[in-house]
Amino acid sequence: MSIARVVTFEDVDGGRMSDLQQRLDGGERPEGMPPVEIIVLHDAAAGRSLVVQLFESDADYQQGDRVFAAMPAGDTPGRRTSVGRYDVAARVKG
Repeated sequence: MSIARVVTFEDVDGGRMSDLQQRLDGGERPEGMPPVEIIVLHDAAAGRSLVVQLFESDADYQQGDRVFAAMPAGDTPGRRTSVGRYDVAARVKG
């Protein structure tokens, strides 16, 4: 079963979102990051973002959590307001 790390951000700047998209499109990954699927949701009008990071094992989740938690604030979409861990109960790929 996959594990999701769900992070919410406030004060999200459109320029930082564009930069994040370019880095992700370019395959840029933080050093030490295990394989992960990332989904980034953005509400530009409200200045909020929700980032869902999917990991295949608890060990990968723990490693990813350490890497993402240590990430400098300038590398994130905005001000991190919460981080949650969820078991992925269902997942459908098209």
